[in-house]
Amino acid sequence: MPTPARAPLPRLLDHFARHRPTVLRASACSVANKVADLAPPALIGAAVDTVVNQKTSFLAAAGIVDPGAQLTVLAVLTVLVWGIESITEYAFGVLWRNLAQTIQHELRIEAWDQVLRLDADWLGARGRGDTMSVLNDDINQLERFLDGGANEILQVTTTAIVVGGVFVAASPGVAVWAIAPVPVILIGSFLFQARIAPRYARVRREVGRMNALLSNALSGMPVIRSFTGEAREVDRLRAASTRSREANHSAILMSAAFSPLIRMVIVVGFTATLLVGGWMALAGTMAVGTYSVLVFLTQRLLWPLTRLGTTFDLYQRAMASTERVLDVIDTPVRIVDGDTPLPLDAVAGTVHFDHVHFAYPGRDHTLQDVDLRVPAGQTTAIVGPTGSGKTTLVRLLNRFHDVGQGAVRIDDTDVRAVPLQDLRRAVAVVSQQTFLFPGTVFENIVYGRPGATPAAVEEACRLAEAHDFIVALPDGYQTRIGEDGHTLSGGQRQRLSLARAVLKDAPILVLDEATSAVDNETEAAIQRSMGRITAGRTTLVIAHRLSTVRHADEIVVMEQGRVTERGTHDQLLARGGTYRRLWAVQTGEPLPAPGAPRDTAHVPRCTTAGEGPDHHHAVDDHRTAR
Repeated sequence: MPTPARAPLPRLLDHFARHRPTVLRASACSVANKVADLAPPALIGAAVDTVVNQKTSFLAAAGIVDPGAQLTVLAVLTVLVWGIESITEYAFGVLWRNLAQTIQHELRIEAWDQVLRLDADWLGARGRGDTMSVLNDDINQLERFLDGGANEILQVTTTAIVVGGVFVAASPGVAVWAIAPVPVILIGSFLFQARIAPRYARVRREVGRMNALLSNALSGMPVIRSFTGEAREVDRLRAASTRSREANHSAILMSAAFSPLIRMVIVVGFTATLLVGGWMALAGTMAVGTYSVLVFLTQRLLWPLTRLGTTFDLYQRAMASTERVLDVIDTPVRIVDGDTPLPLDAVAGTVHFDHVHFAYPGRDHTLQDVDLRVPAGQTTAIVGPTGSGKTTLVRLLNRFHDVGQGAVRIDDTDVRAVPLQDLRRAVAVVSQQTFLFPGTVFENIVYGRPGATPAAVEEACRLAEAHDFIVALPDGYQTRIGEDGHTLSGGQRQRLSLARAVLKDAPILVLDEATSAVDNETEAAIQRSMGRITAGRTTLVIAHRLSTVRHADEIVVMEQGRVTERGTHDQLLARGGTYRRLWAVQTGEPLPAPGAPRDTAHVPRCTTAGEGPDHHHAVDDHRTAR
């Protein structure tokens, strides 16, 4: 049988056991503050007793006979009590609030660190918006409870214990009536928690879904506007917000009913104390001062209980959020570090996809028995129709996923045996979908190699054909580019991404449609630099435009997750298979009739970007040098 899930509060207490000393200090200050807060009614009763009974009062029996002296002592005690109350209020305020901020900070950092280590399948299933909701809204809910709710619960508990003890000592008969509502209130509170907890869990789920919708919509704003989908997106948000409002409405109906019901129970205890104690005082069986104390303490005992509804409401919201946060933190990490070091300076760069099988969750096999060896220092191009598994190979090389069967090896070492930091330092990737941080141009380029000199950055940018446009920006390399580089064009963003990979200087370079977003002139310039960019490193080039890879050392054709052809450009054209058909489609060259001989000496040159004479000379010279 599966192990039942633990309640969120014990999980939270276990998770932050190191903060127990602070919790104890804050709790002690809360209790001391409430005890001091309950002292004034006793002082008022003593003052009434002094005025009424004078030399026969309680203080007189304690040795202070003079009524004036009694009042002086009471005045001094009042100042002392109020001073203690003020000091402890300040202390518990600082302790609880700092603890709330500390736990909020640590939870957010720990949850974010965990998200960064979880595999891509988890993040894809969870969604960015819901993950953001956990990292922000849910953690903030816990902070709100620790900021005030924990102190409130402690003080109500202290009040019940202290006042109950005083009532039992002063008049057991009155105590029965005064304390009678408390069990009813506590039982009602537990029932309230049990019924409202699933409602708040639903609230948090709906908030997460709404955040996911907003996150996706903000990412896809250009698509929304270009397809005039604004009204549809408003309708989608309206539907999500309506579901969230309905979930909250269900919780509010129960939450709002708690305090009025508790108030009606409380009035029974207060009225009973007023009547029974008054009759006893009139009959002379209870001192007037004692009666005064009991009346005041009854109010101090029962009225704070009306705030239990708000406190438990805050508690349940916090526990629903805590469960979501701890569920993320406790999610098992499936992509775990290996223990075989892979020193960067010792990586030759041989890559071997050794009979690899892989499937994304819920899909048929994406890769089927792929056996592909890329020699160190060689440029290998991978081409094929969309969905053939080209990019999946790159993701497996970086261990964003693990293979189902087979292995991915670097220099004959299974990447699963290598520490992730070592593995990913050895591979630089430029993907079709570029990502830039909201900082300066310089900060984005040095992200993969912190501490790089300006001269090294400039050299990388020149190789990536990015230097000229960077120096034309308002502040050059120190120009701030906004979130995801929104102030730059698509081609400029991709050139910065390429420069970042070049500066990283990894022994294995992966170009996944790296020039897809640049114009023809820039692509031609980048192709002319490819000889220097790829020199001395293993390069995997994934491309749809075959003209950009025709001079690779080897071209691999993939179809439906399998390697179907491999060879040089001329060899694949001569073979007349899938590559030949793709080349014909892209160049407009008619396919030869079946069985017709083909003169490979007169292969038409493609005139798309990257196909100038300088390009051929640069690549040919580079290959000769190798």
